[in-house]
Amino acid sequence: MSSNNLTQVSYLRSSREFPEDIHLLSVQISKSYIDIANAVNLRTIGVFPKNTFVLTGESWFLTSSRQQSLRQIYTFSTINPGVPISIPYRTDGLTQFSRIYGTCITAVPDYRPIPFASVTANANIEIKVVPTSNTTGNIVITSGAASPVINSGLAIIEWLSNV
Repeated sequence: MSSNNLTQVSYLRSSREFPEDIHLLSVQISKSYIDIANAVNLRTIGVFPKNTFVLTGESWFLTSSRQQSLRQIYTFSTINPGVPISIPYRTDGLTQFSRIYGTCITAVPDYRPIPFASVTANANIEIKVVPTSNTTGNIVITSGAASPVINSGLAIIEWLSNV
């Protein structure tokens, strides 16, 4: 059975014996460095910046070539029940969104994910992206008429990029 880079995981051996011969040692150190670099580069990057986008570290293989995804964070303040807000966004090299999500603090007070599905009728929180061009648009967040006031929150968009 053959493997490819899509089925390998980022795992590093916890021990390794290095040879005393300088040539063989050089080969083993080079291989170790490649193993470490590949393992580190396969992780998701945990950087969530406001006011600029950053690479997520994810690789997507939806076409014949690899695409990277980018992430951007947007903050927002008060959202009254039933009244949508629009947050302008800008993307770079957008081909498709991979994630659209967020979190908020309500006046209850409590913390909720966005989107939020409530068992109470008309108390959900919706998030969607409405493009105005290939690189700009609005993140629209709406809380249901039976939701509490949202005091503040974060909207996060991640997209596949051809850049």
